[in-house]
Amino acid sequence: MKEYKNFIGLGVAGNFALHLEQAGESADFKDILTEDPNGPKGIFPFYIPEREGQLGIYPISADTITLPNEECNVQPEPEVALICDLDYDGEGNVTAITPKFFGAYNDCSLRIEGAGKISQKKNWGASSKGLSSTLIPIDTFDKGGLMDTYRIASFLRRDGMLMRYGEDVELPGYSFFYGKLLEWMKNQINSQADFGPLEPISGYLKEAGNPKNAIISIGATRYTRFGEKNFLQEGDEVIVVVYDNARYCTNPILSMANRNAFEAEGISALVQKVIRA
Repeated sequence: MKEYKNFIGLGVAGNFALHLEQAGESADFKDILTEDPNGPKGIFPFYIPEREGQLGIYPISADTITLPNEECNVQPEPEVALICDLDYDGEGNVTAITPKFFGAYNDCSLRIEGAGKISQKKNWGASSKGLSSTLIPIDTFDKGGLMDTYRIASFLRRDGMLMRYGEDVELPGYSFFYGKLLEWMKNQINSQADFGPLEPISGYLKEAGNPKNAIISIGATRYTRFGEKNFLQEGDEVIVVVYDNARYCTNPILSMANRNAFEAEGISALVQKVIRA
């Protein structure tokens, strides 16, 4: 998974109804005003190439989640990631975000109180994030494209038992999606200030030399009752599946997860074993 070491890693916070409340993070955004109360709250960095400090550590793995050394709750966040090209103007402002591929992603997060910034919960070292090695080319990031029929499902395997971790939801169920999401992300990147849990993304991009490529996770989905209350333990296995609902319904995906064998056509699957450093 080293092919993305030169890609900046960004995430969208609050782009699926009720996720922030389930994750206990809604209070972090109480002072953040948005034009659309149902829209996302901001963008956070989880990896900045060549940057010193924690955000400069490459965190992505296709098969492992490594728990932090300190004792704290760690929770998977099943979602979709977009592999994007970035264009800039002469002043270094982003002028276009062009999604090229999409796939299953785990925005694994620390559940800690008192963190000043979202990013402090997102990257605690190597193998703290997950991205499927099977990505799906995007025909058009707009209504009428192939992403219309895709869904996200997620599971946790513990002691030989497989449990549903996140709700099985359609990709168009995101609060902001397609063109509305792209326009919002572009404006947010260029204008987001260092305020509350948010950080000045435009400045980070300029410091990194205006990277031409980005991994952008577009928001975690809602948890099941089990997922909301259960955090990762050593030996668990996290499974996130992005699948074409025009080809597969829920039961075949559950069967594949039970067997840990996913058909390649129309599926991006991420399977990560949880270990301790």
